[in-house]
Amino acid sequence: MKHLVGDVSSAARILPDLNGEALFVARAKGAYLWDDQGRQYIDTALGFGAVLLGHAHDAVTASVIDALNDAPAPSWAHVREHAAASALAKHTGDLSKVIFNNSGSEAVHLACRAARAYTGRKKIAKMAAGFDGWFDEITLGNVAGSDADFEDGARPCSERMTLLRFNDFDDVGRLFAEHDDIAAIIMEPMLANAGCLMAAPGYLEHVEAVARQHGALVIADEVLMGFRLHAGLSSQRQGLRPDLATVGKAIGSGVPVSALVGRPEILEGFEQGRVLRGGTFSGNPMACAALSSTLATLDQADYAALAAAGDDLRAHIVRVFAQQGVAVSTSGYGTVFTIWPCAQAPKNYREALRVASKAFSTELHLVLRELGLLIMPSPFGRLYVSFDHTAAVIDEMKAIFSAAALRMKSTQYAGAIAL
Repeated sequence: MKHLVGDVSSAARILPDLNGEALFVARAKGAYLWDDQGRQYIDTALGFGAVLLGHAHDAVTASVIDALNDAPAPSWAHVREHAAASALAKHTGDLSKVIFNNSGSEAVHLACRAARAYTGRKKIAKMAAGFDGWFDEITLGNVAGSDADFEDGARPCSERMTLLRFNDFDDVGRLFAEHDDIAAIIMEPMLANAGCLMAAPGYLEHVEAVARQHGALVIADEVLMGFRLHAGLSSQRQGLRPDLATVGKAIGSGVPVSALVGRPEILEGFEQGRVLRGGTFSGNPMACAALSSTLATLDQADYAALAAAGDDLRAHIVRVFAQQGVAVSTSGYGTVFTIWPCAQAPKNYREALRVASKAFSTELHLVLRELGLLIMPSPFGRLYVSFDHTAAVIDEMKAIFSAAALRMKSTQYAGAIAL
């Protein structure tokens, strides 16, 4: 009898069997994973974005071991927490106040609570097909859900949540015409979990401007994109001025840590005890040590070179499949992107639904896995590149994708899927 529900504690980690065998990871280092049979793979899931420096980064691991040896759960305020908060705030501009959590879902939950408390309004609007955590109310409109693709006049809504269509400029105005109790709009710099859908030029700025006209706050959900394009918030780099932001994943190099950062006046209620916060493990010594060590390393990292290497890989993938008569495209950035089975990447969720192919993504996953490269099997999955994906690793990935394209040339995917 198996006691672990579904073989794994998070559904996102379920992979299809290959040749009748399930995959169980035994260890990881740098850009590689090894399974329980000793087989080596290049990893592109990378903790779903958490592993930016590479698996088991020496400096981060050493700092976490030191914290673990000192006291893993001291209960009270400890010496590493203020230092970690200062290190994070140094990278987040005028969002200078920090509350630590353990997961992105927790940070988003706290951001929504902060927005409701500050504005006195109850409803949060999120991007349809976005993923902002797995807590009940925020799952409205998650990618692949029946309510993520809706028509004008049929906006899905619960007591405390509603949806906004990504890259639809007119829908922002309709949202506020339909609802006068919007506390905040929560949005990602790109719609990552819907397949790295890029924001149209001016769209994010438009959402921010309309929200401010109606007294609503802007929450940047940067659990995935924060610190992935540069050592800071992606939204601020794009010229946005969010009131609150959630960060996680890359700030801890795989150690569980997240945070809510915000303007002091918005988070003042927490300091005064008027708004509830808690969490036995929030801001624990290991998480704080991992964050401080990670950010110090990222401050010295060459993001431009990493992005260029990733973009070179993206171009190679498109090229080698085209040589075999299979049209694919990519969306996203050099450090995180999605592969689509069509000649032009989708620009919104409705287009993404039209071209998403579970069959294609599963076959690509299995072919690449047999060749020693691990990618997500979802049609909306992402490939991440870390700073340990050196030029030699990228070259190895190119060779594997070339071999995969050759294997898939005679399949049903030869030719383009039209948008």
